[in-house]
Amino acid sequence: MSSLVAYEDSEESEDDSLSARHETLLATVQNVTCQANQRSITVCNDSNTTSDPWISAPDPAVFGPLGVITGRSMASSCLDFQQSSCVDVERKCSNVDEESAAACLPSPEGNNVHLQAHGWTPQGSNLVKRHTSASSSVVRPYIPKRQRLSATLELQEPQHEGGQTRESPVLLEASPRLKPYLDQKSSAATAELPRRLLMSLGGHHGPVNTIQWCPVPHLSHLLLSASMDKTFKVWDGAESGRCLRAYTCHSGAVRDACWTPCGRRFLTGSFDNTVVITDAETGQQVVKLDNQFKVMCVALHPSSPDVFLCGGYSSAVKAWDSRSCKTVKVYKAPIQQTLDILFLRGGVDFITSSDCVSMDSADRTLIAWDFQTTAKLSNQIYHERYTCPSLALHPQQDAFVAQTNGNYVAMFSSQQPYRMNKRRRFEGHKVEGYAVQCGFSLDGTVLASGSSGGSAHFYDYNNARSLHTLHAHSQPCLCVCQHPVLPATVATCDWSGEVKVWH
Repeated sequence: MSSLVAYEDSEESEDDSLSARHETLLATVQNVTCQANQRSITVCNDSNTTSDPWISAPDPAVFGPLGVITGRSMASSCLDFQQSSCVDVERKCSNVDEESAAACLPSPEGNNVHLQAHGWTPQGSNLVKRHTSASSSVVRPYIPKRQRLSATLELQEPQHEGGQTRESPVLLEASPRLKPYLDQKSSAATAELPRRLLMSLGGHHGPVNTIQWCPVPHLSHLLLSASMDKTFKVWDGAESGRCLRAYTCHSGAVRDACWTPCGRRFLTGSFDNTVVITDAETGQQVVKLDNQFKVMCVALHPSSPDVFLCGGYSSAVKAWDSRSCKTVKVYKAPIQQTLDILFLRGGVDFITSSDCVSMDSADRTLIAWDFQTTAKLSNQIYHERYTCPSLALHPQQDAFVAQTNGNYVAMFSSQQPYRMNKRRRFEGHKVEGYAVQCGFSLDGTVLASGSSGGSAHFYDYNNARSLHTLHAHSQPCLCVCQHPVLPATVATCDWSGEVKVWH
């Protein structure tokens, strides 16, 4: 019994001595660690030489590569004493900031950017640790994820010319200049002719082949222009005169372009053998079709805008369906190229113009086609040896006109057998081989035509009398487009790439 008590007393005394030795060792480790943290700063300033004899020859078994006592070396020395206490010692010794020690390594450039990022401030030849107070840490308010994402998107938006952070929208509300005229009907008695220049729109670097106002009344301030510089653009032709959007969907010259009836898309044909339908607002290509020949002209079906015709450097005219992106009909004729296409009223039949000028070209200059059956309805329409670069349909009467290289505009009936009116001819301008276009006013009382001399000519449709000649350009004037809403407002374009609006 006495031996058992003596054994228990010896265990208690041994435990007390072990705990005392553990506390002594722990205090020693903490003191050595603090001294090592303070003295290792001098080593960081110069890793090769040091003036402190205490760390002049660090023991690699105990000190790290920077002369700092590491937690692992100190913990390994505790294994001889008691394994259970080594975990606590290792945790205490891990207070050495390994990241700060790594940051103290001199950079190749010799700067202290890395040191300052980890809280070390250089003072002379030494480094001093910055102590941040608890009061400097401010609790940041919570920002919802949706708000953070919107702020990020605003910062990432590209800058555009003119100080704008984003592209201006194209399909705006009605222009203030248009609103007084939207509810009014055009009248022949109040019809006026343009006399002065309203604005000049410069931006194309090649001949502008065609221009067209938007057919939607409240968007009719938008002016579309197609150029040989491979672009087509939309302008604010009522007020500011600036280019709202430039579209680069083609790799070749844009020969023809027109608005869709909804006013939200364009149909363009190019010399790169493609026909493209483009969204006006986004500029994205909705449909792109390979036509396998250079496109000279395009025409939307008046009853079904998803179907359109295109002709060009080919003996055939193709009808496409933009929904299926397939050719639905082909109209073949013994010709070399098609210059223009015109749908007659209702879209049941249409007229094509070719470049035939041979002795027997009377049966190929103008051809009337049945849209459904692809059959020729008439080829004995125009019997003179002049090509017709453009066609235009009268907005109210059953008639259409053809611009001819004979320096006059011929008038025809839009009903079979499509006879030419030989007693009414609009003369006074020159064409001379240019693709000069002509067009009617909204009420059909005024016929306007460009000329190779750069002038815009206006004729009275009822008696073919010349009403006014506007000296618009110094280069050939290729197109004159009268505004569908604003009275006495027209747009003109020329061979040098200039577009002008007159009032």
